[in-house]
Amino acid sequence: MKLDLHTNYSADEIQRLFTEVFSESEGEEEGKLIGGLVDSLMATTRDEDLIGCVATDKNEVIGCIFFSRLSFNTPIDAFIMAPVAIRTDSQNKGIGQELINFGLGLLKEKDVTLAFTYGDPNYYSKVGFQCITESTIKAPVTLSQPEGWLCQTLDGNAIQAIDGQSKCVEAFNDPKYW
Repeated sequence: MKLDLHTNYSADEIQRLFTEVFSESEGEEEGKLIGGLVDSLMATTRDEDLIGCVATDKNEVIGCIFFSRLSFNTPIDAFIMAPVAIRTDSQNKGIGQELINFGLGLLKEKDVTLAFTYGDPNYYSKVGFQCITESTIKAPVTLSQPEGWLCQTLDGNAIQAIDGQSKCVEAFNDPKYW
């Protein structure tokens, strides 16, 4: 398996991966929704605000994750990890965790302080994320499942409360993703 940046691969191939994975697991409508989100992320997000990580096997894309900038009123360098897709026939082999750790390593190299995600606490705790409340750090949009709001520090310090609202990149600025 090879880990690399998304910019070295076809945007269509990456978008197709997300559409197929989410269609298989959540239904065709969700597949189209997340495929459209990925297309929008890649097309509208500034390069410095987006890091995509791709896993390939035998020159086929089998997984991809994105980290996009999360902004605050204070000068904190933060990114949120979403969405994540691993091809169905490649799941449960540790590929997702390898991709996440690869991406977190890239963020650390860029001196990013905080990484967030919104998902299954049982899964994401395996790669260092911990549940936080919106009273500690406010999500950019009202969360439908607040127990899935997760964070980890990348500088070794404890998670500190941040006052005010966070802001995500434009592609994510829609309640249907939250």
